Amino acid sequence: MAEKYDLVILGAGTGGYVAAIRAAQLGMTTAVVEKSSLGGTCLHQGCIPSKAMLRSAEVYQTVKKAEAFGVESGETSLSFSKVMSRKDAIVDQLHQGVQSLMKKGKIDVYHGFGRIMGPSIFSPSAGTISVEYEDERENDMLIPANVLIATGSKPKTLPGLELDETQVLSSNGALRLTELPASLTIVGGGVIGVEWASMFADFGSEVTVLEYTDRILPAEDHDIAVEMKKALEKKGVTIHTGAEVLPDTMQKEENRVSISFRSTGGEDVITSEKLLVSVGREANIHQIGLENTDIRTEQGVIKVNKYLQTKESHIYAVGDVIGGLQLAHAASHEGTAAVEHMAGRNVEPMDNNLIPRCTYSAPEAASVGMTEKEAADSGYDVKVGRFPFQAVGKALVHGDTSGFVKFVTDAATDDLLGVHMIGPHVTDMISEAALAKLLDAAHWEVAGMVHPHPSLSEAVGEAALAVEGRQIHG
Repeated sequence: MAEKYDLVILGAGTGGYVAAIRAAQLGMTTAVVEKSSLGGTCLHQGCIPSKAMLRSAEVYQTVKKAEAFGVESGETSLSFSKVMSRKDAIVDQLHQGVQSLMKKGKIDVYHGFGRIMGPSIFSPSAGTISVEYEDERENDMLIPANVLIATGSKPKTLPGLELDETQVLSSNGALRLTELPASLTIVGGGVIGVEWASMFADFGSEVTVLEYTDRILPAEDHDIAVEMKKALEKKGVTIHTGAEVLPDTMQKEENRVSISFRSTGGEDVITSEKLLVSVGREANIHQIGLENTDIRTEQGVIKVNKYLQTKESHIYAVGDVIGGLQLAHAASHEGTAAVEHMAGRNVEPMDNNLIPRCTYSAPEAASVGMTEKEAADSGYDVKVGRFPFQAVGKALVHGDTSGFVKFVTDAATDDLLGVHMIGPHVTDMISEAALAKLLDAAHWEVAGMVHPHPSLSEAVGEAALAVEGRQIHG
């Protein structure tokens, strides 16, 4: 069967399904091809399930500390099976919601594997999509005016750390655990590794993190990384930085796995019940038919222009397949921008400096724009304002005074270069800073906003004042 569409989207993750909805709103006949479940990695194997588990860890710790709030609750225990059941229920509910949105938008969904074909009897240019099915059904042929590649990514591993998703886990396998491991070694101290370390430490597991670079959260501001390390170590997490996992040293036995690593302290061996590999993700660009097109790849991702077009101008790509920040909300924004460009709308090119970055550990971390080091390395004369949550009344009321808000500004122009936060609920608060960046606000304009009292957001206003040494409560 051959069907014509204005747009066919490969992949129905956050980049793909959001793009499909926007295309339908613009009157485009739209189809999505998804080999698994609508919602993609974020909904089923990433953002949503892991944050559901992190919330359970937060509640568990809050109840354990309830007496400090005058609440006597007796002995507290954790049911890991109920944690996982709650996580699954949330995912199922949101999955049903995405399915309903596809029906509402009259978007056709093909549950199969989509492959891009070259010029053929169906079209003189590359872009016809062959939908292949696991059963014996004949392939469907979709003939689109435009194609959007949004096939996402999968977890990477290291040589010698082959994933079996039983003892040696990726984040996918960790989300399918049926019992809480007594001990866990995490290879990789980036955002995902830090989130899992925080979660399992709060659940009561013995956690060790091995990070190859000189600090955890290497992409974040140095001060944030230092504060996060202190917070995780306070939970009992052991952190080795500058740690290189030695090849071919992994040994697996029943209920234990060991690896050797080298750090500044020399070589050592660590043994734990589970090993979680969190060293990044690789784009899903293989076997989708790129070889049938003029599309170029570079360092394992699809190369696009500022409007998200590939070398084939009618074929666009968004999300993890193009590299960049590899964040769900970035993919959604890119998907919308790509569709609007197809429709002839005026589109502002993507600017990663305007995209918030969040780590949902306890404490949370969030940032937008350049770090202090990046700003200095770019030639700016940097001014910094910093304000601690321990001086904010609402943080005391909340029972968590860890962390701070940090403003990085250009001394010559007062332009806001970056904002970095670590502490309670900062993944919600970062939106104010992102809006300030979007509107090209100066630090004194943020300081001029009246922040409600008492609120955690007062730390944002005080940090903005602190750039000029004018903070009130510090």
